[in-house]
Amino acid sequence: MASRQTHDDIEAQIRELQNKKKGLQEVAEKDRVVLGNSGYFDQEIYGGSGKFEGYVTSIAPNEVDDADDEEPAYGQNKRSFNAPAALLNDIPQAEQDYDPFADRRRPTIADREDEYRARRRQLVISPDRLDPFADGGKTPDVGARGYQQIMREQQLRGEEAEMRKRLQDKAKDGTLQRAANGEAAAAPAAPAVVGGQRPTPRKRGRWDVTSDDAPKQKKTATEEAAATPVIGQWAETPGRPSGGETPGATPSARQMWDATPGHATPGRETPGHGDKATPSARRNRWDETPKTDRGETPGQNSGWAETPRTDRTGGVDLIQETPTPSASKRRSRWDETPANQTPSMTPSMTPGGLTPSMTPSGMTPSMTPGMLTPGGTTPTGAKAMGMATPTPGHLAAMTPEQMQAYRWEREIDERNRPLSDDELETMFPPGYKVLQPPAGYVPIRTPARRLTATPTPLTGNATPVGFFMQKEGQTPAFQDTQPKGNLPFLKPEDAQYFDKLLVEVDEESLSPDEQKERKIMKLLLKIKNGTPPMRKAALRQITDKARELGAGPLFNQILPLLMSPTLEDQERHLLVKVIDRVLYKLDDLVRPYVHKILVVIEPLLIDEDYYARVEGREIISNLAKAAGLATMISTMRPDIDNIDEYVRNTTARAFAVVASALGIPSLLPFLKAVCRSKKSWQARHTGIKIIQQVAILMGCAILPHLRSLVEIIEHGLVDEQQKVRTITALALAALSEASTPYGIESFDTVLKPLWKGIRTHRGKGLAAFLKAIGYLIPLMDAEYANYYTREVMLILIREFQSPDEEMKKIVLKVVKQCCATDGVEPQYIKDEILPHFFKHFWNHRMALDRRNYRQLVDTTVEIANKVGASEIINRIVDDLKDENEQYRKMVMESIEKVMGNLGAADIDSRLEEQLIDGILYAFQEQTTEDTVMLNGFGTIVNALGKRVKPYLPQICGTILWRLNNKSAKVRQQAADLISKIAFVMKTCQEEKLMGHLGVVLYEYLGEEYPEVLGSILGALKAIVNVIGMTKMTPPIKDLLPRLTPILKNRHEKVQENCIDLVGRIADRGPEYVSAREWMRICFELLELLKAHKKAIRRATVNTFGYIAKAIGPHDVLATLLNNLKVQERQNRVCTTVAIAIVAETCSPFTVLPGLMNEYRVPELNVQNGVLKSLSFLFEYIGEMGKDYIYAVTPLFEDALMDRDLVHRQTSCAAIKHMALGVYGFGCEDALTHLLNNVWPNIFETSPHLVQAFMDAVEGMRVSLGPQKMLQYCMQGLFHPARKVRDVYWKVYNTLYIGGQDALVAGYPRVTASKNNYIRHELDYVL
Repeated sequence: MASRQTHDDIEAQIRELQNKKKGLQEVAEKDRVVLGNSGYFDQEIYGGSGKFEGYVTSIAPNEVDDADDEEPAYGQNKRSFNAPAALLNDIPQAEQDYDPFADRRRPTIADREDEYRARRRQLVISPDRLDPFADGGKTPDVGARGYQQIMREQQLRGEEAEMRKRLQDKAKDGTLQRAANGEAAAAPAAPAVVGGQRPTPRKRGRWDVTSDDAPKQKKTATEEAAATPVIGQWAETPGRPSGGETPGATPSARQMWDATPGHATPGRETPGHGDKATPSARRNRWDETPKTDRGETPGQNSGWAETPRTDRTGGVDLIQETPTPSASKRRSRWDETPANQTPSMTPSMTPGGLTPSMTPSGMTPSMTPGMLTPGGTTPTGAKAMGMATPTPGHLAAMTPEQMQAYRWEREIDERNRPLSDDELETMFPPGYKVLQPPAGYVPIRTPARRLTATPTPLTGNATPVGFFMQKEGQTPAFQDTQPKGNLPFLKPEDAQYFDKLLVEVDEESLSPDEQKERKIMKLLLKIKNGTPPMRKAALRQITDKARELGAGPLFNQILPLLMSPTLEDQERHLLVKVIDRVLYKLDDLVRPYVHKILVVIEPLLIDEDYYARVEGREIISNLAKAAGLATMISTMRPDIDNIDEYVRNTTARAFAVVASALGIPSLLPFLKAVCRSKKSWQARHTGIKIIQQVAILMGCAILPHLRSLVEIIEHGLVDEQQKVRTITALALAALSEASTPYGIESFDTVLKPLWKGIRTHRGKGLAAFLKAIGYLIPLMDAEYANYYTREVMLILIREFQSPDEEMKKIVLKVVKQCCATDGVEPQYIKDEILPHFFKHFWNHRMALDRRNYRQLVDTTVEIANKVGASEIINRIVDDLKDENEQYRKMVMESIEKVMGNLGAADIDSRLEEQLIDGILYAFQEQTTEDTVMLNGFGTIVNALGKRVKPYLPQICGTILWRLNNKSAKVRQQAADLISKIAFVMKTCQEEKLMGHLGVVLYEYLGEEYPEVLGSILGALKAIVNVIGMTKMTPPIKDLLPRLTPILKNRHEKVQENCIDLVGRIADRGPEYVSAREWMRICFELLELLKAHKKAIRRATVNTFGYIAKAIGPHDVLATLLNNLKVQERQNRVCTTVAIAIVAETCSPFTVLPGLMNEYRVPELNVQNGVLKSLSFLFEYIGEMGKDYIYAVTPLFEDALMDRDLVHRQTSCAAIKHMALGVYGFGCEDALTHLLNNVWPNIFETSPHLVQAFMDAVEGMRVSLGPQKMLQYCMQGLFHPARKVRDVYWKVYNTLYIGGQDALVAGYPRVTASKNNYIRHELDYVL
């Protein structure tokens, strides 16, 4: 306040305010805000409109908030104040599902799978099948599951899927009508299970109203109350598959709020009403009895609210879909529990009424794991089947209020548990029977919503793991979640598979089957989670005892593990290896389980990992050999026309593998029948796809059967089904690609339909036909190829403007193939193809898609090969200055490849200027770091050769300017460019310019970025190479001392380029540097022997050779021998190689004395190092070894008698090289002496020593001759001990392979006395 006010001033101000307030508009009583009993809100502060204006004053009874509706725009007309939006957006918001350990977690296979590949987890591991060949083909049991039953089930599933599809189509177009008998017209009453999953009903929006849903005339309250809704009065919700409702209580679908469902029990209608009563068109939401979620799933009436039923699961324990909390048909968005629940993948009942593949522990294969129980939805253990399971993950996500409600419900459930039928039977005297509940009866439930159903134990046995309810007076005992004994760590997600190992039992008291099951479990756990030695032992054990353990118990445990969604790549690899090993042992016992194995292994054939695909092929191939063709065909035949496209796809690939394993001819009759199937187009489609996959898999091996394969599928080109025609064309493309360049005569019959097809098809069909023609044209003779190319080119040019990426790719491929064919003239390509080609394809859009980019470049290069370089380069050279960098890269790559192939002969001076100008611009403007521009620049400059001389000052000026740039990337590109053009500068005799560049690069050796420093060293190396040592500036004596400290740099690029440069100087100009400097470099080089990169180690050992040549071997050898004492094996091995290279460079006699003297050091590493050096030495010096063999024989003699295996192994390797080197030089006496020392190692079991021994024997066979070796062999070939015979026969077989003809003269006469073999000299002649 500016000045002190008097009492009168204040009074006057109050009066003024009061008068103002009187002048304000009077507020109606109803609009006032009540504060206690009276009060009003000030409109001056809160705004002029009424507080409740715009609000809905009542809630319509039939209106429901739709979960699909958009959220209202809350931001408008806010009556609260908040921070500015920009400020709030700056604060980093934590993501809802943020996982802080995501980067540490090992990715599972499921994490990287796309939606299509993830469908493998929905497949069901089928029950065992009948083996018709078992027990000599005796008559099988009546109840056995054979081919006929499986085909019947398949047909039933197909019909059911067809019916559902028709119903959905009818529902969509509104023609689905109610039938008079209370059933929807042609609708199946029971919800079906297709492919192991119940179809999810689409949520009905408020606007999905059909003519049947029009509001009816309102009834009186009495009529409304009297009407009992019954089954016959529901209409299908449009677009919603039937079968999603509660069986036996299908509610009316006409209202947003459901009527009370009625039971499908006899006498369900209320007497006197029957079909006449119709439910009210308008019901109040409060009139309804809240529905329970207990009876939503068959077999789950375990709640206390419903009448208990006796037929829980029809006598079969089934895991059903777990009901979500409060699973009423209509859900509001507010009903959802915040826990993220994975949908249950548990397979349902198959049409045959058989539970799919119960594992011995009562677990169902495709469970979705979460923490201890998969995803909080799927229960485990036989007791838990048919119930919902809350998991620790589920419970941890609850709010305290939810947890309290959960506890309260648990207590109520325990107190009010419904009595079972058995309990009632014992309580009541005989004569009582269970009455059916009255129609429409639904018990009243007070709780508004249920959180979960009763929890079950989280593992199959009675071991409560994780969360359990604590009772008063009890202290919870700690539960161990790890198995006892020498077993590896059990992951939480593995608990459902290995739960029985958590229970300690006396194994002697178990039945034989249970003992087997437990043993297999232990072995599998060791293989899956164990250490390498543990895994190796378990793998060997499970392989050896496969037949004893039995096929059933083994596969019933391995296969569910392979279906686990938490499986990692390494774990899958190990389990697949188990199956592979076990298959060899089980052989034909595997037949009943073929389909089970295929369900699990087939998805590997489409895995994105190449090695997984190879493993899958290997398993199926071995399976086919073990089970035989008949079993494979009868097992896989039902899947050929399966309704699921995924199953058909994987089956086709598996059949191709079977064909490659058992031979194409054996499958041809079957394929012929399948491809001509009249019953279903799916079978024809899959049969033709099999042939396509066979061609892709086997390549040119299909040539002997090409005509038969083409005849089998040729009718598919005129099939009535579009998909069959498309796959036929693709199969023909694969066959012609595999048979290139042969076999055009086999395709005679399909040429006409193909040509007709390209005129009648559009879209994907046309693309397939074009692809087939593209692969056929290169097989033709020149004149035919020319004719057909002209015919197909009209269609191709029309399709140039197609927007479809796939079509573009195929069109480009076909153009490339046509242009590469001999009969097509260059003039025709220039006139007819090029204008359209460049108009439609050379644009920015093509450069953005990587696959099209690659195909376009290849096609352009192929056209250039036909029409010449200048024709193509002239059209695109200006685009080197385009503003789009990706497009510039595409142009540069094309020009680079064209000039690399064709040179620069037809490029005129004008085009040459444009090229240099364009590549300089493109090089300077690049922002991304890749080699396209660099390689392009180098290739173009090298192709132009001497013609670049006028432009070199400009190019070098650009390089020098860019070497000074503050951006490291720019400097690196400039240095790399020097190494690309150094050779051209030499050709153009620009030594002075190169010398200047050398000085500049020398000044930049202090570069801080290792990538740039590596490039600078590379540029210096290129200049040194072309300019020579004498003219080099700076002089070598200044350059090398500057390089010595750089050798300490640990960056691989720097190391590699530096060691190359030092090696080049040591080779070409060692005299410029003092011996002391070279020794200093020697010590630095020892460190480089530890490098990870092989190229660095190779360059290092070569440099030792150059330095030894320059300053003499003795100092270098002393350094290297000293290095043999280090611990690191890699370092020692590289040192031995370096010693051998020094010996080769400076002659062995300078090195051998020192080396052999070093062998006297009584240290294992040193002695092994010396032997290894001798091994490499004799390998490198070859026939020079004849001068040194007698000197080293005593040393080898001593080593071959050493107790240490490695001594003998290395000696054998050295003797092999020595024997091969001295062949034909008359050293047989020394070799025979050494052979006598080598031969006792024949019975060694160490794999490395066995291999070294066999190598030494092979070397001796060459030098001493096969006959001498045969004499050593003969004594053991017929020895009474099998182990002796095995080894000797192995040696003999090797001899036989190597010298079969030479052995003829050495075979002895077999006399009556045992082991007495004689061969007289006369026998040699006769």
